[in-house]
Amino acid sequence: MTPRISVVMPVYNVEKFVKAAIESVLSQTFDNFELLIIDDRGDDRSIQICKQFIGDPRVHIIRHAKNKGLAAARNTGIRHALGEFIAFIDSDDLWHSEKLARHVQHLDNDSQIGVSFSRSSFIDYDGKFIDFYQMPKLNDIDAAHLLCRNPVGNGSAPVIRRTTLNDIRYQSMSTAERYSCYFDETFRQSEDIECWLRIAATTSWKIEGLPEPLTYYRLNHGGLSANLLKQYASWEKMIEKARDFAPTLLARHEKAARAYQLRYLARQAIRLGDGKAAVELVNKAIATSPSILQAETGRTVTTLVAAYAQWIMPAWGYIVIEGVGQKCISIIQKMRISRDGVTNEFMQDNKF
Repeated sequence: MTPRISVVMPVYNVEKFVKAAIESVLSQTFDNFELLIIDDRGDDRSIQICKQFIGDPRVHIIRHAKNKGLAAARNTGIRHALGEFIAFIDSDDLWHSEKLARHVQHLDNDSQIGVSFSRSSFIDYDGKFIDFYQMPKLNDIDAAHLLCRNPVGNGSAPVIRRTTLNDIRYQSMSTAERYSCYFDETFRQSEDIECWLRIAATTSWKIEGLPEPLTYYRLNHGGLSANLLKQYASWEKMIEKARDFAPTLLARHEKAARAYQLRYLARQAIRLGDGKAAVELVNKAIATSPSILQAETGRTVTTLVAAYAQWIMPAWGYIVIEGVGQKCISIIQKMRISRDGVTNEFMQDNKF
């Protein structure tokens, strides 16, 4: 039987997480899928762990000859996929057991939806819930909103029609080999938002989300503030590329989009404990487009206050304030999810 869904999982140096990621896919209540594990040639035991699952006929391992990066691994998976729908999961993330079933229902109910994504719940390095959620807009998403706020959120959230991906397919420019690309392999970061933006800006497919937190997104352990500069550089590279296929969109929304990106990076700097960098980033965000203060007053002011508090206050004082603030945010987020009709079965019942 031809699988309805092809699940693409790139694997590279994730031996601590990959077993749980695979188990979360194989435990889906919707079981008409194939799992394509793309071996991107890491140097740890990740693939040895993956081989434990090849007794399941749904599991297939595809090896790269050398490390090519996340975008190339996803492209390899898409080219090998047999399914009508393509789902992506990063090998350090997890899924709720109902994820695929919900997305299939969502896509079957509206043939104009090209990208179906879910809300996400954050987990820490050890897989424990942090009690925070990505709470994006779910409907009426246009290219401008996607450019500024990326409601899809992360690479483990979307399930995409194969025909939608075909509409943005292009041939690689490599002289050594010619093959179809969907994600831009010249990107080592921001490759997902670049792909979603091309779908939003160059096709008529709808992008819609589900209110349930069906994706469990793992926050990186530690990290360096210097990586934020690399992330920002990759985002700017995406903007330069977008000038070719969406010049009008960029002319209208580039400043606001840059401000939102800088604010997002400021929040990442806060998470990394770098108050000085957070202050610089959030101030630059507001200077780039002061309109974000009016458009999203609460989030912008909260980021500003948190950045200065972390920079100025002693560590213990900031930890106390942060704990109170996080508790308040968690309560508000849960109230919003409950208002959307999400039942308790989708709230933090991960058993992995």
